[in-house]
Amino acid sequence: MGVAKLTDQNTFVPESKYARLERERRYLLQDLPEGLTRADPHVQITDNYITGTRLRLRKVRDPRTNKWTVKFTQKFAPNPADLSRTIITNTYLNADEYQVLSVFEANGIRKNRYLFEWEGRTFAIDMFLGDLFGLVLAEISFESEAELAGFPKPPFAIAEVTNNKLFTGGKLCDLTFEDIRDEIRRS
Repeated sequence: MGVAKLTDQNTFVPESKYARLERERRYLLQDLPEGLTRADPHVQITDNYITGTRLRLRKVRDPRTNKWTVKFTQKFAPNPADLSRTIITNTYLNADEYQVLSVFEANGIRKNRYLFEWEGRTFAIDMFLGDLFGLVLAEISFESEAELAGFPKPPFAIAEVTNNKLFTGGKLCDLTFEDIRDEIRRS
Protein backbone atom coordinates (compact mmCIF):
# COMPACT_ATOMS: atom_id res chain seq x y z
CA MET A 1 0.00 0.00 0.00
CA GLY A 2 1.30 3.48 -0.92
CA VAL A 3 1.30 6.42 1.41
CA ALA A 4 0.04 9.07 -1.01
CA LYS A 5 -1.04 9.33 -4.61
CA LEU A 6 -0.72 12.16 -7.09
CA THR A 7 -3.99 13.50 -8.51
CA ASP A 8 -4.60 15.13 -11.90
CA GLN A 9 -4.15 18.53 -10.20
CA ASN A 10 -0.60 17.53 -9.14
CA THR A 11 -1.68 17.29 -5.50
CA PHE A 12 -0.77 14.45 -3.20
CA VAL A 13 -3.68 12.79 -1.42
CA PRO A 14 -3.15 10.34 1.44
CA GLU A 15 -4.17 6.77 0.70
CA SER A 16 -4.82 6.09 4.39
CA LYS A 17 -8.07 7.13 6.00
CA TYR A 18 -6.02 8.10 9.07
CA ALA A 19 -3.67 10.49 7.27
CA ARG A 20 -4.57 13.91 5.93
CA LEU A 21 -3.04 16.41 3.56
CA GLU A 22 -1.76 19.63 5.13
CA ARG A 23 -1.27 22.67 2.95
CA GLU A 24 0.76 25.38 4.63
CA ARG A 25 3.22 28.19 4.13
CA ARG A 26 5.97 29.13 6.57
CA TYR A 27 7.48 32.58 7.06
CA LEU A 28 10.51 33.94 8.89
CA LEU A 29 9.76 36.85 11.24
CA GLN A 30 12.04 39.35 12.97
CA ASP A 31 9.91 39.14 16.14
CA LEU A 32 6.29 38.69 17.15
CA PRO A 33 3.99 40.71 14.84
CA GLU A 34 2.87 44.13 16.04
CA GLY A 35 -0.04 43.77 18.44
CA LEU A 36 1.16 40.43 19.82
CA THR A 37 3.23 40.21 23.02
CA ARG A 38 4.98 37.41 24.87
CA ALA A 39 2.37 37.77 27.64
CA ASP A 40 -0.53 37.05 25.26
CA PRO A 41 -2.25 33.65 25.47
CA HIS A 42 -0.13 30.88 24.00
CA VAL A 43 0.66 27.20 24.35
CA GLN A 44 4.02 25.67 25.15
CA ILE A 45 5.14 22.98 22.71
CA THR A 46 7.90 20.41 23.10
CA ASP A 47 8.60 18.35 19.99
CA ASN A 48 10.89 15.34 20.15
CA TYR A 49 11.91 14.13 16.69
CA ILE A 50 12.80 10.45 16.84
CA THR A 51 16.25 10.04 15.31
CA GLY A 52 16.33 8.49 11.84
CA THR A 53 12.54 8.59 11.32
CA ARG A 54 9.72 10.88 10.17
CA LEU A 55 8.14 10.58 13.63
CA ARG A 56 7.78 13.00 16.51
CA LEU A 57 6.32 13.09 19.99
CA ARG A 58 4.59 16.40 20.72
CA LYS A 59 3.58 17.68 24.14
CA VAL A 60 1.38 20.77 24.22
CA ARG A 61 0.71 22.58 27.49
CA ASP A 62 -1.73 25.44 28.01
CA PRO A 63 -0.15 27.46 30.85
CA ARG A 64 -3.50 29.07 31.74
CA THR A 65 -5.15 25.73 32.53
CA ASN A 66 -2.10 23.45 32.88
CA LYS A 67 -3.89 21.06 30.48
CA TRP A 68 -1.60 18.76 28.48
CA THR A 69 -2.15 17.20 25.07
CA VAL A 70 0.27 14.59 23.75
CA LYS A 71 0.48 13.37 20.15
CA PHE A 72 2.53 10.83 18.25
CA THR A 73 2.89 12.17 14.70
CA GLN A 74 4.22 11.11 11.34
CA LYS A 75 4.67 14.04 8.96
CA PHE A 76 6.42 14.11 5.59
CA ALA A 77 6.34 15.79 2.21
CA PRO A 78 5.51 13.30 -0.56
CA ASN A 79 7.40 15.59 -2.94
CA PRO A 80 10.65 16.69 -1.23
CA ALA A 81 10.86 19.69 -3.59
CA ASP A 82 7.50 21.03 -2.33
CA LEU A 83 7.30 21.33 1.44
CA SER A 84 4.01 23.27 1.30
CA ARG A 85 2.12 19.97 1.12
CA THR A 86 2.66 17.32 3.76
CA ILE A 87 0.93 14.14 4.78
CA ILE A 88 0.28 14.06 8.52
CA THR A 89 -1.04 11.34 10.79
CA ASN A 90 -1.67 12.02 14.49
CA THR A 91 -2.36 9.60 17.32
CA TYR A 92 -3.33 11.10 20.67
CA LEU A 93 -1.60 9.49 23.65
CA ASN A 94 -2.15 9.22 27.37
CA ALA A 95 0.71 9.73 29.87
CA ASP A 96 1.65 6.03 30.02
CA GLU A 97 1.80 5.72 26.22
CA TYR A 98 3.95 8.84 26.03
CA GLN A 99 6.37 7.39 28.59
CA VAL A 100 6.73 4.16 26.60
CA LEU A 101 7.54 6.05 23.38
CA SER A 102 9.82 8.61 25.02
CA VAL A 103 12.59 6.02 25.41
CA PHE A 104 13.62 6.45 21.76
CA GLU A 105 16.60 8.64 20.96
CA ALA A 106 15.22 12.01 19.95
CA ASN A 107 16.20 15.61 19.31
CA GLY A 108 13.96 18.22 20.87
CA ILE A 109 12.57 21.64 20.08
CA ARG A 110 10.78 23.91 22.53
CA LYS A 111 8.62 26.81 21.45
CA ASN A 112 5.74 29.00 22.49
CA ARG A 113 2.90 29.13 19.94
CA TYR A 114 0.66 32.16 19.61
CA LEU A 115 -2.38 32.51 17.37
CA PHE A 116 -2.41 35.73 15.38
CA GLU A 117 -5.24 37.08 13.24
CA TRP A 118 -4.41 39.06 10.10
CA GLU A 119 -6.89 39.96 7.36
CA GLY A 120 -9.31 37.25 8.43
CA ARG A 121 -6.66 34.50 8.52
CA THR A 122 -5.15 32.80 11.58
CA PHE A 123 -1.40 32.30 11.77
CA ALA A 124 0.45 30.10 14.24
CA ILE A 125 3.42 32.16 15.41
CA ASP A 126 6.20 30.05 16.92
CA MET A 127 8.76 31.71 19.18
CA PHE A 128 11.53 29.18 19.70
CA LEU A 129 13.23 28.62 23.05
CA GLY A 130 16.45 26.96 24.17
CA ASP A 131 19.11 26.48 21.49
CA LEU A 132 16.91 28.14 18.85
CA PHE A 133 16.08 31.22 20.94
CA GLY A 134 15.77 34.18 18.57
CA LEU A 135 14.01 32.24 15.80
CA VAL A 136 10.41 33.24 15.11
CA LEU A 137 8.37 31.51 12.41
CA ALA A 138 4.77 31.93 11.27
CA GLU A 139 2.70 29.17 9.67
CA ILE A 140 -0.64 29.38 7.96
CA SER A 141 -2.76 26.48 6.73
CA PHE A 142 -5.03 26.35 3.69
CA GLU A 143 -8.09 24.29 2.79
CA SER A 144 -7.60 24.43 -0.97
CA GLU A 145 -4.88 24.50 -3.61
CA ALA A 146 -6.17 27.86 -4.86
CA GLU A 147 -5.82 29.45 -1.41
CA LEU A 148 -2.30 28.07 -1.06
CA ALA A 149 -1.21 29.24 -4.50
CA GLY A 150 -2.67 32.73 -4.24
CA PHE A 151 -1.61 33.76 -0.75
CA PRO A 152 0.81 36.72 -0.60
CA LYS A 153 3.65 37.09 1.90
CA PRO A 154 2.24 39.01 4.88
CA PRO A 155 3.85 42.40 5.65
CA PHE A 156 5.07 41.25 9.08
CA ALA A 157 7.23 38.50 7.50
CA ILE A 158 10.86 38.92 6.47
CA ALA A 159 10.79 36.05 3.98
CA GLU A 160 8.89 32.95 2.98
CA VAL A 161 10.82 29.83 4.01
CA THR A 162 8.22 27.18 3.15
CA ASN A 163 10.49 25.21 0.83
CA ASN A 164 13.69 25.79 2.77
CA LYS A 165 14.24 22.43 4.45
CA LEU A 166 16.45 24.11 7.07
CA PHE A 167 13.29 25.63 8.63
CA THR A 168 11.44 22.33 9.07
CA GLY A 169 11.14 20.78 12.52
CA GLY A 170 13.02 17.68 11.45
CA LYS A 171 16.08 19.82 10.56
CA LEU A 172 15.76 22.50 13.25
CA CYS A 173 15.91 19.89 16.01
CA ASP A 174 19.58 19.29 15.12
CA LEU A 175 20.54 22.99 14.98
CA THR A 176 21.10 26.06 17.11
CA PHE A 177 20.28 29.67 16.31
CA GLU A 178 23.97 30.20 15.54
CA ASP A 179 23.79 27.38 12.96
CA ILE A 180 21.02 29.15 11.03
CA ARG A 181 22.09 32.78 11.54
CA ASP A 182 23.66 33.07 8.06
CA GLU A 183 20.56 31.62 6.39
CA ILE A 184 18.40 34.13 8.27
CA ARG A 185 20.62 37.01 7.12
CA ARG A 186 20.27 35.84 3.49
CA SER A 187 16.45 35.75 3.76
